[in-house]
Amino acid sequence: MWHKQGVPADRRPPKPLDPKLLERLALRYVERFATTEGKLVDYLTRKLRERGWAGEGAPDAQGLAARMVSLGYIDDRAYAEAKAASLARRGLGARRVAQALHAARVGTEDHEAIGPQVAEAARDAALAFARRKRIGPYGTGEADRAARDKQFAAMMRAGHSVELSRRIVAAAPGEVPDDDDF
Repeated sequence: MWHKQGVPADRRPPKPLDPKLLERLALRYVERFATTEGKLVDYLTRKLRERGWAGEGAPDAQGLAARMVSLGYIDDRAYAEAKAASLARRGLGARRVAQALHAARVGTEDHEAIGPQVAEAARDAALAFARRKRIGPYGTGEADRAARDKQFAAMMRAGHSVELSRRIVAAAPGEVPDDDDF
């Protein structure tokens, strides 16, 4: 079976990139994926490294990504808002949102602009995580100390604050804490 033994020897290597092919790759990438300027630069740089460059002069992945931003194909702020909202719905806290945005190469200016949105969603995200993992008010019964420690650790790994995690883990089953408790 040829697919279990690697790439066949008679397969030709891909053609080196030129400016038109590089632009076509960039357009195809932003067409298929929600992305940031930094992620597009990383993608283009990787493709240049894999395939080589056949154009005149040096390739300008950063300039091409900046052009995609100016054309409105990429919007880092909108990406950050959508990503933060998505992660909050999944129950992840502010630290995990910050890590995801950093990994997506969202700039600090855009990250700071969505800070209030993330702070507003902190309580709802923590409760969504607790509901999904059956922690605290969504638990099935009284948890012993070891179980509460594991639940607290899970809340912390999900990126929630210490105070918020403690309050949710300490809540009795069926008693969802009010807004005043946070």
